[in-house]
Amino acid sequence: MPAWGPALALLALSLLCALARWRGRSPDGAGREPAPGRGERPKAQVAEEDEDEEAGEEEENAQQEGERAAFWGGFSKGQELVAGGCRLIFKRSALAHLLLRTFRRSGALSQPARGSWLAGPHLQTLFHFMLPPGRGLRLARENLQLADNGLVALDWVVGPWAPNPRVLTQAHSSPPVLLVIPNSWGLLTRNVERLCLLALEKGYYPVIFHRRGHQGCPLLNARLQTFGDPSDLKEAVTYIRFRQPAAPLFLVSEGSGSALLLSYLGECGSSSYATGAACISPVLRCRRWFEDGLPWLYERAFLLHQKITLSRYATALDDIVDTDKLFMSRSLREFEEALFCRTKNLPISWDAYWDDNDPLRDVDEAAVPVLCICSADDPIRGPPGQTLPTKLFQNNPYFFLLLSRHGGHCGFLREDSSPAWSHEATLEYFQALIEFFQSEERVKGLSRHRSSFLAGRRRRFTLHKRETAPASPRLEEMFSWKRSYTK
Repeated sequence: MPAWGPALALLALSLLCALARWRGRSPDGAGREPAPGRGERPKAQVAEEDEDEEAGEEEENAQQEGERAAFWGGFSKGQELVAGGCRLIFKRSALAHLLLRTFRRSGALSQPARGSWLAGPHLQTLFHFMLPPGRGLRLARENLQLADNGLVALDWVVGPWAPNPRVLTQAHSSPPVLLVIPNSWGLLTRNVERLCLLALEKGYYPVIFHRRGHQGCPLLNARLQTFGDPSDLKEAVTYIRFRQPAAPLFLVSEGSGSALLLSYLGECGSSSYATGAACISPVLRCRRWFEDGLPWLYERAFLLHQKITLSRYATALDDIVDTDKLFMSRSLREFEEALFCRTKNLPISWDAYWDDNDPLRDVDEAAVPVLCICSADDPIRGPPGQTLPTKLFQNNPYFFLLLSRHGGHCGFLREDSSPAWSHEATLEYFQALIEFFQSEERVKGLSRHRSSFLAGRRRRFTLHKRETAPASPRLEEMFSWKRSYTK
């Protein structure tokens, strides 16, 4: 459904930001009459005033440099400088050193749009949300029926071209699958489309996951997916694994969709089927994010979009929630509480809700490398010192933070019309993971070869029959043709 309401609100914000930047760049006193007697003052007095102005500018610049140094100092542990002035925060490991070498020679990070009119965080963010998706993607939709008879949608990207076979490695017989999780509001943004196009060009098989009731996916029962509940995503990943058993699986989330991805990785641990994951502009401290609120126009725009999306299901939702309070809510927190906490059948408290939906509740159980790409000027997430859990990246060997000075929220634009540099950095990261795990498998293969050679000499001519693992009857029953309905 086109979100013209949010687009108009964000357009107004972009005009205000552009006006503010223009006024900030205009010389002091532009458009006003000069002060009387300015040209008649002695030259010594004018020179003294100019020296005072220069000293003030130097003092202001020194203060800004001190603030920047203090900001980066909060990430001093495990911090390394990479291309484009970005910082990589991590815990030392063999994989971390490989990623450090990858990002230091990265072509994607060397050309961020800094120092130009695109460097403004609001402009970066508004370009991401306001520009509608193009018509470049050809999608094949599958509405996957879940265990409780609900539906989620999987949009397989099948065009405009097939995956490039030149980028495939000999270790895999089919293209890697890239599962893309949009933001929690269900907005299919232009950046998601461009990520899928770039991934398709690089040899991946992209598929977009849509939650219940999002992007035309029917809502068959009065049950919506909570902010950090990965149960629907688990069934979708199991189905994708059933369809593509030989393909490695990579996961990417956008914005607030990171809560779903991190919850899934934490709950599943080593059984996630994923080879690697990436979060672009993730929201990590979600409860505080809801409680503090977003900037006014952003919050109103996203709240309006959610109300428009759920208005078509108002009659069905009236049996479980107070729809009057739901559609009269004036903040994202009030909307979330009315929809999931103050229900008619099983109300819960705000604290209990976040005990079950905090994306970092089981983060220590995650067993998949996760790259988080963030900007220091993100207007939706907030200041990095308050919204990024630095100890997670400094102490957990599976989590890596790529932090840039500019980029807004999911923006990361360049001065030309190329895709966002965060997309190329994400795919470079996935390629580095593939090479790392291939080298690990070669080392293990040599070790197994030596062990089997020595064991064979001891066993001499003893033969052992290799037993094959039986196929799971539950998978065959769960994902038969009756369970997947293709439009």
